[in-house]
Amino acid sequence: MALLASTSRRVPGDLKIELTDTENELCVLLDECCTDLRETKGLNTSCRIAGGWVRDKLLGMESNDIDIALSDMMGDDFAGHLAAFAKQKNVKTGAIAIFNPNPEQSKHLQTARIPIFGLELDLVNLRSEEYANNSRIPTAVTFGTPLQDALRRDITINALFYNVHTREVEDCTEKGIEDLKNGIVRTPLPPRETFLDDPLRILRSLRFASRFGFEIVPELGQSAQDSEIQHALVTKVARERVGEEMTKIMKGPDPLRGIQLVDHLSLYDSIFKVIPAEAIASLSAPLAPSITAVKAGYILKRIFDSDMPGVTSVHPTLISAVQEDSTATARLYLAAALTPYMGLTYLDKKNKTQSAVECAIRESLKLGTQYHFVDGIPLLFTAAQVLKNPDLEKFQTPSPRVALGLLLREKALHFPSSGVRWQFSLLFSLVHELSALYDPTTDQLDTSEATRLVELYNTFVNRVEELHLVNVGVQRHLLNGFQVGQILNAKPGPWTGQVLDRVMEWQLENPQGTAEECTEWLKGEHSAGRINISVGASGTPEPASKRARTKR
Repeated sequence: MALLASTSRRVPGDLKIELTDTENELCVLLDECCTDLRETKGLNTSCRIAGGWVRDKLLGMESNDIDIALSDMMGDDFAGHLAAFAKQKNVKTGAIAIFNPNPEQSKHLQTARIPIFGLELDLVNLRSEEYANNSRIPTAVTFGTPLQDALRRDITINALFYNVHTREVEDCTEKGIEDLKNGIVRTPLPPRETFLDDPLRILRSLRFASRFGFEIVPELGQSAQDSEIQHALVTKVARERVGEEMTKIMKGPDPLRGIQLVDHLSLYDSIFKVIPAEAIASLSAPLAPSITAVKAGYILKRIFDSDMPGVTSVHPTLISAVQEDSTATARLYLAAALTPYMGLTYLDKKNKTQSAVECAIRESLKLGTQYHFVDGIPLLFTAAQVLKNPDLEKFQTPSPRVALGLLLREKALHFPSSGVRWQFSLLFSLVHELSALYDPTTDQLDTSEATRLVELYNTFVNRVEELHLVNVGVQRHLLNGFQVGQILNAKPGPWTGQVLDRVMEWQLENPQGTAEECTEWLKGEHSAGRINISVGASGTPEPASKRARTKR
C-alpha cells in the first residue's frame, strides 16, 4: 500500500508573511529596542523570529508560538532591556520568567519569556552546538550565526527566520522555502549527521510529514532505517520524549500517515517495543507484524471518513460518540498503532500475568492517564476480544435485556473514568475484525465479509437502543451495599458484590422499578433461599448490628 498523501496539505503559491496588527506592533517595538540599545548603550544585537511561526505564517496559518533568536546577546539580558524600553513607550509587559536548560525537553539554552501585546515571547540567542557520540545533549552550546543556528535545526522548513528589522524571510539553508513550496521534509545537514546528533529529530520529521502531508526525501528515509541510528533512538532519547512526539502525531490531522511512516521506515520496534527485557522474554507470543498497525489505522480512517465503498455504513451512534469526546480519536488511533500487541501478555517480576500493551504504553512511550492512554487503551484491547463477532444469539440468557445490560456494565467495555465507553469498545472491536479482511499489498477489502460484520455490529447497536440500554453503563444500583446489608440483616462482605449483581439484573428487567419494589423483591429472594450470604462462626448470618467486643 502506497503512503497516503494527507488532505491537510496547504501550500499557498506566493508564500509570503502577512502580519497582524499586533505582530506588526511587536516587530516595531523590537526594532526600536535594538536601535536604542545600540545608540544608548553601545550594544549590538538583532532580532529574528525563528522556526514554527515563520513556517506556519508562510503556509497562511496563524501562530502564537513566537520564538525570538538574538544575535550576540542572551535572552535574559535582552528581556530586561525590552521591558524597560517598553515601559518608556507606555507598553505594558508581564513578569519575566527565566527557564534554565532542560535537554530532555529539547531546551539546550537558557530561555527568557516575557508577555507582551497579549503574546508570550521566548527569547534565546542564536546558537552553534556540538554533540557527544552517546548523548543527544550538546557538549558545547555557543553563540552562533544565523546559518550555524539554522543548520542545527531538525528540518529545513523549521529553519527559516523572519528578520524583524528588514521584514524579510531569511532562508539560510537555501532549501527551506523550496521545500515548503514542494511539500518536502529534509534535514539541513546530511540526515545521518542530524539524527546521530539528536535521534529525536527522526520522530519530529515524521510528525511534520504527517501534519502537513509532506514527503520525506529518500536520504532521510534511508538514514531513519539505519540500524545505528535506530539504536541511537532507543539509547539516547528519553522515552517520555518519544511518547510526546507520538501523542502529537495521534492528535494531528492525519495520524494514519504517521503510523504508515513508522512501518515504512521500520521504526516500530524502536518506538513501541522498548520494554523491559524480562517482559520481552516472557511475552505469550511474538508481536504481530507492524503492518497490522497500518491495517487497523487504515480501517479506522475509512470508518471516520465514511469511505468504504461496497460496505454498509457503520452505525452513526458509534461515530457520534467519538465526536463528542475530544480525546477519543487520538486514543483510538494510538490503540490502532499498538494492535501488534493484541492478545499478548507477559509475566512480571512476581510471575503474575500482565497486559503487554499496557507495558508498551507505560514503558516504551512513558504515557500515563492523560488522554486516557495507559488506563483506557488496555481496556479497549480486552473489549475487542470480548465483543468479537457480537451475534445477538450469544445474549439471550437470562433475557436479552439482562444479558446485554450486564455486558455493557463490564469495566472492559464501559468505564467512563478511564475514557472508555461501550461505543468506543464496539468501534475498536469492529476495526480489529475488519482489519483482518484488508490486504494492504493490493489495497483491497473483502467487502462481502466486511458488510456482514458491519451489519452484525449495527444490529447489536440497534438492539441496545431498542432496549433503552444506551446509558446502562452509568446506571446506579437502586440499593447500595450498606442498604443490602441492612435489608438482609447481615454484615456486608464478599457476598455483597454478587447480591448487587442480582439487584442490577432486577433493575434491568424492571427499568421503571423503585427502590421500595427492589427491596421487597430482595427480601422475597432471600426468604426463598435464592440469595446466599456469608455466615459467621456459629453458622448463622452475622447481624448487621453485631460489633466487635473490646476486652475490659
